[in-house]
Amino acid sequence: MAESFELPNRLAILPFRNKVLLPGAIIRIRCTSPISVKLVEQELWQREEKGLIGILPVRDAAAEIQPAGPVISHGKGTDSLDQNSKVQGGSSDSQKLDVKNQHDVVHWHNRGVAARALHLSRGVEKPSGRVTYIVVLEGLCRFSVQELSTRGTYHTARISSLEMTKTEMEQVEQDPDFITLSRQFKATAMELISVLEQKQKTGGRTKVLLETVPVHKLADIFVASFEISFEEQLSMLDSVDPKVRLSKATELVDRHLQSILVAEKITQKVEGQLSKSQKEFLLRQQMRAIKEELGDNDDDEDDLAALERKMQKAGMPQNIWKHAHKELRRLKKMQPQQPGYNSSRAYLDLLADLPWQKASKELELDLRAAQERLDTDHYGLVKVKQRIIEYLAVRKLKPDARGPVLCFVGPPGVGKTSLASSIAAALGRKFVRISLGGVKDEADIRGHRRTYIGSMPGRLIDGLKRVAVCNPVMLIDEIDKTGSDVRGDPASALLEVLDPEQNKAFNDHYLNVPFDLSKVIFVATANRAQPIPPPLLDRMEVIELPGYTAEEKLKIAMQHLIPRVLEQHGLSSEFLQIPEGMVQLVIQRYTREAGVRNLERNLAALARAAAVRVAEQEQVVPLNKGVEGLSTPLLENRLSDGAEVEMEVIPMGVNNRDISNTFRITSPLVVDEAMLEKVLGPPKFDGREAEDRVATPGASVGLVWTTFGGEVQFVEATAMVGKGELHLTGQLGDVIKESAQIALTWVTNHI
Repeated sequence: MAESFELPNRLAILPFRNKVLLPGAIIRIRCTSPISVKLVEQELWQREEKGLIGILPVRDAAAEIQPAGPVISHGKGTDSLDQNSKVQGGSSDSQKLDVKNQHDVVHWHNRGVAARALHLSRGVEKPSGRVTYIVVLEGLCRFSVQELSTRGTYHTARISSLEMTKTEMEQVEQDPDFITLSRQFKATAMELISVLEQKQKTGGRTKVLLETVPVHKLADIFVASFEISFEEQLSMLDSVDPKVRLSKATELVDRHLQSILVAEKITQKVEGQLSKSQKEFLLRQQMRAIKEELGDNDDDEDDLAALERKMQKAGMPQNIWKHAHKELRRLKKMQPQQPGYNSSRAYLDLLADLPWQKASKELELDLRAAQERLDTDHYGLVKVKQRIIEYLAVRKLKPDARGPVLCFVGPPGVGKTSLASSIAAALGRKFVRISLGGVKDEADIRGHRRTYIGSMPGRLIDGLKRVAVCNPVMLIDEIDKTGSDVRGDPASALLEVLDPEQNKAFNDHYLNVPFDLSKVIFVATANRAQPIPPPLLDRMEVIELPGYTAEEKLKIAMQHLIPRVLEQHGLSSEFLQIPEGMVQLVIQRYTREAGVRNLERNLAALARAAAVRVAEQEQVVPLNKGVEGLSTPLLENRLSDGAEVEMEVIPMGVNNRDISNTFRITSPLVVDEAMLEKVLGPPKFDGREAEDRVATPGASVGLVWTTFGGEVQFVEATAMVGKGELHLTGQLGDVIKESAQIALTWVTNHI
């Protein structure tokens, strides 16, 4: 605590906007403006421990209450300071003082507090070179402003002390009213300290203040630690009479104490009403108890009120809104701890989130652009592309036409899913994919009834909730992979979904209200059409996607697969080159499939081998060449004018070509037959097999059909001494057996 001292007749003035420094309080400020920096430098920094300044409150110019002190108009703005006030190392409060614009009227208070610096630190901001000061000030005593003037860039004031002399203070301390107020203040302060000590395990240092610091100074210290209004702070500053000061401080301390006791009472009330099973609702109960204590029963910001507003904006049909509103009224009557509360709340959330009327705006259909996109994304498939263009042309002429459900049937890897994505892009609609592979439960399509625990809507409704529009392109993938068991048949549930005459009022068991699916464009995919039930197949137009020929695979690999594989592995044609001849060998010797997935895997294996070679090279780039090779506009701006360069991460996507120069090799890696066998192993298929086997008498070549395309089958016959009987081996069908008997009959008749 500061000892008694004599104030000078004139002090430099540092204005505090909407903030008051009381005697005994400690505050930390950061001076950045030229005015405050000049003041601190001349009045504190050069005088070291002998410097004193005056802290004078400044009223906000927008305030309607006129100040009792002088009014000064000047052109230079007041300082902008970060204030962190604290009491003897206690809690701090940060506040930013606004900068006054030129020619603003500044209302100065006529009373302030003299302060001395406890700590000074000087800093320089980079790169501007601006000098700043961080000052820790301690309030000492009150003073009154007699005259305010300017000295250079900052203000000075002629002042007179408002503190009592030692003799006058001894007379006041003997006053019975002052003694009574002192006891009342200490009792209230001790009670507050006891409450804080129980809640926060603090208060030991504050008890020492009560025993050692005079009571009229304690009043300022306690009030400075509270969050009170600016007017109350000014009133405390103007309380020169110790009795008036003690009276106001006792009132503020008691108010702070009562607020803590009320909060503690609310907490105890809530905890007394909760059982172990209700602990998860602690925050909700506290909110209700606070509103009850304040007498505020406004539910505008309540969760259920927000849910109701969300439901009103969802655009539900009138009959569905009545059902949802009835469910909402029932939910409002339930307590959150009741078993059905969470399920009802989740149900209403789903109703509010579904896109009842929200639709994505379709683009103006450009058939030529759609054709170019299909040609860019897919090679070949001429008939399939033509059917898609016809489908889009009908949509352009009649947007509300109920077109057929296209079902792309073909082996894996021929581009069925990507075709559906291209349709969505051409229409400008959102795309959602639903996979039915391995689905055996009808509830996956129609949803679970809400009577079951853990019930949820079907995949169709969940997909519409995710895309948030009612007219997406929905891909039903692997429609031939569904099964049936005791839980129902998903394929039968799809009959209503894919029928344009019935899906206008699709009834999900979880929703229990009809939902219009007629605006959704459905596209299905399957590997085979045979497993699809005939009634479901009848609702779709089947478009066969045959396997690619070797020539088509070669084009696809050169135009699509190789660029994509190189990009996925961080390579380019400067590192790896795969000639057409080598791609043709990969197709002939290592892949025999209808699609191109295994071809892409083999190309990826070659790319990985090249990536290992590039990554293992330890080429050292000279400094001058490296800087030149990695130069970017960003670095050039940093290096200009001698600016300081800081560490910065350069995004790979922005400067990928420049960064790849670091790993540049002398010559690209060209794939040859030796590398093919080294990376992919020995050839899996040999084209000379048919020629060698057919050269032997008794062997012929046949073709069989599989889901993965055509396969070559060798039929061998061996003549031996016997009874003329024919033995067939292997799992042959009836047609093959009949063909063998016909061949035997022909041989018997002609030999």
